[in-house]
Amino acid sequence: MSLTVEIRFKRPSRIYFEGDIVSGILLLDSKSEARHDGITLSMEGVASLQLSARSVGLIESIVNSSKPISLVSNVIEVTKSGKIPSGQTEIPFEIPLKARGSKTLYETYHGVYVTVQYSLRCDIKRSLLAKDVTKALEFIVELKPKPAGSLTSKPVTFEIRPETLQNVRDRARIPHFIVRGHLDSDIFCLSKPLTGELTVCECERGISSIELQLVRVETCGSAEMNSREASEIQNIQIGDGDVCRGIAIPVYMIFPRLFTCVTTTAPNFKIEFELNIVIIFDNDHLVVETFPIKLTRDLIG
Repeated sequence: MSLTVEIRFKRPSRIYFEGDIVSGILLLDSKSEARHDGITLSMEGVASLQLSARSVGLIESIVNSSKPISLVSNVIEVTKSGKIPSGQTEIPFEIPLKARGSKTLYETYHGVYVTVQYSLRCDIKRSLLAKDVTKALEFIVELKPKPAGSLTSKPVTFEIRPETLQNVRDRARIPHFIVRGHLDSDIFCLSKPLTGELTVCECERGISSIELQLVRVETCGSAEMNSREASEIQNIQIGDGDVCRGIAIPVYMIFPRLFTCVTTTAPNFKIEFELNIVIIFDNDHLVVETFPIKLTRDLIG
């Protein structure tokens, strides 16, 4: 005898906001009539933190990674014990999305050292002679956007030259160059692209590539001891080869889903983002200019 269960959300996007009613159907498929001891639906939301072993001791890293923060915990009984008929059976469900106690709901985010996930799990209890059936499916939580005008932003102008670079090991290998440009904002809405432009005004060497690099900066731990790690999310080439001097090159990047979220500051962790402009010269030497950026769901005025 085979019994399976599938969770189908009413919203195909599976995106929900705090206070929403998460609804859908449980699709049960049984080859023959099957008894059960009750069907339950559990909503779980956890923030998992993993301290970098490079920043703290390996043992402490293991201990801290085993302490997820529970954000949502809600269990409802879908049906009491009974029988599931053969064939397909649809059972509708509704379960509210609300934070546990005084907890705050953070956006769904899949990082390296910080992960925030929300899921529904259906459990069908069976007798001792039959195996319990379990199915889990992740859904996405986002913050509700505020109306336009709730945030104001300003363009970020920049000029990159050898004298402006920080943490340079071998300045002798850096040719004379001037790159000017701007980012259209210092705050970006996640539902819209990151935009701007740059122009290579002067460069005494040939250029191999110009790239945009989106970086997440994750901080875990308390104010007394924390681990701050930066890791690349995505890299996009905007200039291939020795680009023309004096020609504006568009800066354009779509924010990837799940790997980005609103800039978040929580008691135990922070999630921040940076944009790197990387210029690679024809001798394979490269220079990097970093711009902190704030991400939001709010419509920017």
